[in-house]
Amino acid sequence: MRLRPLPFAIAIGLLCTILPLPKVTHAQLTATLHGTLTDPSGAAVVGAIVSAQVEDSNAKPTETKSEADGKFSLTLSPGRYRLSVAHPSFERAAQDFTLSAGESRVWDVRLLLAKLSSTVVVTASAQPTTAVNTPALVDVISKEEIEARQEDVLLSLLTSEEGASFAQLGPMGGIASYFLDGGNSYYTKVLVDGTPVNEPGGAVDFSNLTLDGIDKIEVVHGASSALYGSDAMSGVIQIFTHRGTTTTPELILFGEGGSFGTGRGSAQLSGLLGAFDYSATVGYISSNGQGPGDTFRDTTLSGNFGWKFSETDSFRLTLRSNTSGAGQPGQTLLPNESEIGQASNLQDFSANLAWNFQIGNNWQQRFTGYESRFQLVEFSPEFGSFTTEYNRAGLTEQSSYLFHNGAATAGYMFEVENGPEHRENQAGYVEVRYNFGPRLTTIVGARAEANGFFGTRVVPRVGGSYALRYGHDFWGDTRLRASYGLGIVEPQMFPSGCTPILDPERSTTVQAGGDQMLANDRLRVSVTYFHNTFHDIVSFNPTAATPNCPPFGGSFFNTDLARAWGANSSLEAKVARWLRIAGNYTYDDSKVLKSPNATDLALIAGNRLFFRPLHAANLTASTHFWRMGWNIAGQYMGRRADSDFDSSVTDGVCIGFCITSTPAWVRWDLWNSMDLGHNVTLMGRVDNLFNNHYQTAVGYPALRLNYRAGIRYVWGRE
Repeated sequence: MRLRPLPFAIAIGLLCTILPLPKVTHAQLTATLHGTLTDPSGAAVVGAIVSAQVEDSNAKPTETKSEADGKFSLTLSPGRYRLSVAHPSFERAAQDFTLSAGESRVWDVRLLLAKLSSTVVVTASAQPTTAVNTPALVDVISKEEIEARQEDVLLSLLTSEEGASFAQLGPMGGIASYFLDGGNSYYTKVLVDGTPVNEPGGAVDFSNLTLDGIDKIEVVHGASSALYGSDAMSGVIQIFTHRGTTTTPELILFGEGGSFGTGRGSAQLSGLLGAFDYSATVGYISSNGQGPGDTFRDTTLSGNFGWKFSETDSFRLTLRSNTSGAGQPGQTLLPNESEIGQASNLQDFSANLAWNFQIGNNWQQRFTGYESRFQLVEFSPEFGSFTTEYNRAGLTEQSSYLFHNGAATAGYMFEVENGPEHRENQAGYVEVRYNFGPRLTTIVGARAEANGFFGTRVVPRVGGSYALRYGHDFWGDTRLRASYGLGIVEPQMFPSGCTPILDPERSTTVQAGGDQMLANDRLRVSVTYFHNTFHDIVSFNPTAATPNCPPFGGSFFNTDLARAWGANSSLEAKVARWLRIAGNYTYDDSKVLKSPNATDLALIAGNRLFFRPLHAANLTASTHFWRMGWNIAGQYMGRRADSDFDSSVTDGVCIGFCITSTPAWVRWDLWNSMDLGHNVTLMGRVDNLFNNHYQTAVGYPALRLNYRAGIRYVWGRE
């Protein structure tokens, strides 16, 4: 039978008006992708950006943020997408998906912490964690800041941080000491990629530690002996060297020159070749100094090499050497205290080999072998040459079990120290971190240190970080933190013939403070109160009836007691897109409480501790416009206790110069960079802009006004 078109169409139309058609919903035309983002312990990751980019398209990706419980959800049109997760504290994660209409897919991601990120702290606990969840005050100096500041030596950056003070016996190349939160110079442990570089029981000479090949610096405040053992009395500094991250090899060349016959050059080659990442750096500094006999030469060699068997199994080898030679003209600001012809040659070397691997989703293992060497050769026309050598080598094993919202870590260390003496040390430590929900993070740990000199001591540490409120608009997030710890430091190695019976010096440190974000996170204010007590400080009595160190003609005792309390505060303001202002202020009220063997006027009980000012402050303003960057920095250091060490007290009368302090000083620096395109940048700086005459230690003048200009070229950057 033949159907006529018109009557047939009319019939179909009538049926459609009578019978309802099935509805096609929006959900049937789109696809949904949802999931949960967690950190290595399983805790929720908040504020990560999840984006979906259509394959082979330049269209703007669809984005969302993870919520407080780590969950996210995206509604997408059918198609093939590249999904990625980005967060400043975590390594980027990505995966391809093909989505069909009406499909609902789940993508749960466990993110790995980016250890070199400025928002991640590695040194403050056994397991890396985000900076906001760290109970202790930690200052992080990022790669971007290191490059922007254009400094050549590490000490210049460290002394611009809160709580820091320093002394240098000469403008360039003189012995440089660092003091943190009122502690002595040997109360801060220094690590280079995990390797301790302090002299056994002693300090680090920062005079030749350059910034070549360094990507990040962390400064942890407070006693950390529960994790790091001896030397971590008032804090820990860890230096992280550069790692290769680009599949195209990257070569960075830098050269500059300036006043006082100063020249500096460096070259860095790095990259990523399959499972192998590499980075090698060489740097050189040369200066004639600002006076007779004030020369300085420094060579830096640095290497960082890694091999990744899988995402959870890798080896890493780091090597670093700094070799310098410097003239030591003496205390040229004091009459008859300079001696032309004095010189010193210093070499620091560190090596670290680490194997990191994971068993399942919960067990993380780390085996490390390390070695550091220190050699100082000093020469003077009067006494000839004298050589000091130290070596420390060790093995560590650390095992961590990650559970939901926390981790438990246990570790063991064996170390050998060589110098005038030979010591063998062992230690075992435990640490537990737990997140009580998204707001409260707690850390509890302890270490049993069995030292070859003083025996066994146990040192604990506890701390917590609490998100008091989450805010937006003008009143942003408010975070509080507090920590308590005990610290120890072994006595320094003594020359042959000295057999003092000494206990370790000890510290008790307390911190409490918080951070406040304001004005849509454009302003951050941080304040931390600290109270540090230093017990059993080793003193020397040159008139002891029965000397325990005949070569020095006296005896060593655990007698002195001191304390330091105050506050560290900092401010960072993003005033405009092109202007950033950052500053800090430290109030440090230090005092010698007991010193029965004091022979120098500056060491008598009631005086302030050496080189620790009551007031110190730093201010930096940075601008960027027209492909140029301008920065100006000011540093204020208040009056500090010091000594010419030629004075003595007899029957209440001071004999000698009787200098007991160095005056306060202010210094301003200016530096600039100009991007010329084609990966070429011109750089210049003027230090001590107003040519202030000051000294960082009695008799040792700091550099007067000086300038440098240079050029930086990058080849192969992706």
